[in-house]
Amino acid sequence: MRCPFCGNPDSQVKDSRPNEEGSAIRRRRACLSCGQRFTTVERVQLRELVVVKQDGRRAPFDRDKISRSIRIALRKRPVSDEQMEQIVTGVVRQLEASGDTEVASARIGELAMDALKEVDGVGYVRFASVYRDFTEARDFSEILTLMESKTQQSEQKD
Repeated sequence: MRCPFCGNPDSQVKDSRPNEEGSAIRRRRACLSCGQRFTTVERVQLRELVVVKQDGRRAPFDRDKISRSIRIALRKRPVSDEQMEQIVTGVVRQLEASGDTEVASARIGELAMDALKEVDGVGYVRFASVYRDFTEARDFSEILTLMESKTQQSEQKD
């Protein structure tokens, strides 16, 4: 693993621990050249995913991008880092399990919104406002009305 401080390609693993319910390994490393310590995270990647944007462009899937978006939506909300990571991991697993190597950006957004809706309504609305490009206050009102009607329907079933 290349040292982020000096660029040396050799480092020594000092400590390894499972992370995220065993789906990743966190490793503390020390550079053999400059002695600086840094952390790496290794995850199993079932296949290389390619995101197909709305304009047809293709880009490699970036787990960190969806993670940042979810963290921004849940900023200052009573949701733990572990819960946020579980949301991201769930979205990625669903994408990988689909069997497709190319996935529409709209599908990623929908999966993220579905997961956020289950965890935190405010985070869901924040994410939806960016994802669906809300331009007017009416857009917020419409999504809140939709959320309320779905909540009432589920309460009536119980």
